[in-house]
Parts: sequence; C-alpha cells; structure tokens
Amino acid sequence: MAHARLCLRDMIDTDLMLRAYANGIFPMSDTRDDAETYWVEPPTRAILPLERLHISKSLAKTVRQDRFAVTSDTAFAEVIQLCAAPAGDRAETWINHEIEEAFLALHEKGYAHSVECWQDGDLVGGLYGLAIGRAFCGESMFSRRNDASKVALVWLVTRMVAGGFTLLDCQFLTGHLARLGVIEIPQNRYLALLADALEQRGQVSATGSASAASSAGASSGDWGALDGVLDGGFAGGFSSPGKRIMQLLTQTS
Repeated sequence: MAHARLCLRDMIDTDLMLRAYANGIFPMSDTRDDAETYWVEPPTRAILPLERLHISKSLAKTVRQDRFAVTSDTAFAEVIQLCAAPAGDRAETWINHEIEEAFLALHEKGYAHSVECWQDGDLVGGLYGLAIGRAFCGESMFSRRNDASKVALVWLVTRMVAGGFTLLDCQFLTGHLARLGVIEIPQNRYLALLADALEQRGQVSATGSASAASSAGASSGDWGALDGVLDGGFAGGFSSPGKRIMQLLTQTS
C-alpha cells in the first residue's frame, strides 16, 4: 500500500508503532491538529549509508570546534515539539499530537531517541527517531542556528557506528539530505535491509511485539556505546568531544 488512512486516536500504541516500523511503514498526518493519522509505505525510500556521510570542510570545522554542545536523550520532548513547530520552509507539520504522544511513550520505553545541539544554554538544533534492532528510523530534525541539524546528524551517525547499527532510514529524499550523502532506493530493497537488521540482531519481529523479541534473546544496536567511548577520555591528543567524533568517523570511513 502507498497511503492507507485510518483514525488512530484510540488505537495508536507502542506495539502498533513498533510492528508498523518493522514492516517498513510509518505514520504521518496532514497537520499538527489533525485527529487523523495515516500509514505510509512509499515506493522509494531514503537511507544514509553510514560510510557515505558527506561532511564538508566547513561542517568538519564546526564539529571540531565544538560550536554546539551535543547531548542525547536529555530533551526528547522539546526536540519533538520543535520539530513539529512551523519553520521558514513550511507552515504545517505532519507530526500531530497522537504521533507525538506515541513517540513520547516509545522514548519512555527506551526505543525512541533524540540528539540535541545547544548553544549558550539554548536548544538550537536536533533530531529524533526510533531504534529497532540495528536500524534507526530518523523522523525529523530542526535547526535554529546554521549547521545545528547537520552537527546533530554527524553525532547520530557516529553514535550508530559506535553502537553497531547498520541502517539509517531517512524516509524521503530532499536536496538538503542528498548533499549529506543520503540516497534513494526502491522500497523492496529497503525492506531487505530492514529485515537483515531485524532478523539478525532484531528487537522487533514483523508480526510479534517488542517484548516477545526481547524475551527470545535478540540483541540490538547499543545506543549508549558512544557515551562510553567519550567518557573514556580523549587520548592521542583529541582534547574535545568534537575532535574525538571526527576521529571516530575517520577510523570507520
């Protein structure tokens, strides 16, 4: 199916969301205040092969200089609210209140995560998404300062590499994402990559619940692995988090 509409006000829950994402389907709405949510399975899918992330010289300099303080999962609710807020390039958002509430519940259960960029104590950029198996399904990003969302993406990719993730889903291709290395593939190819991430390391099966997969002993990407690397210090002359991030990406590219 391409677009199947149904009202989810009384139906949307974490198990339903996890099963949908495990089948390559994700929810959207027409406006922020729309009560109707519909499932989307596009014919093509945007992904970012982790080794293909394109970091310009200016962006690399921004990361190394720690222009933004970067955190993870410290302001998830604020990130999703800012992603849902009107921006210069759009007056409306596809993130309605039901989707927001579902992701807040998924965050509480440890499935949904955010990356935040701070400047002078203000939240100025970030992104959020859903981790299933060794896949991370990126949902949305925002930026209130130049390059803030790009820095968040650099840190996300580094976190995924450190944690053994294999698939970064970006849903739809845009010119902005293409410049960062995102490519478009057929949906059937995406489903094969997703199945590999779930079947080999899976957290959620296509028909079962997250709890069932967990009880079967399935492993998943380690979202917190990067924190352990950074907490270990900056040996070898890497005296800042940003320099360490760029060194880790260079090692794995």
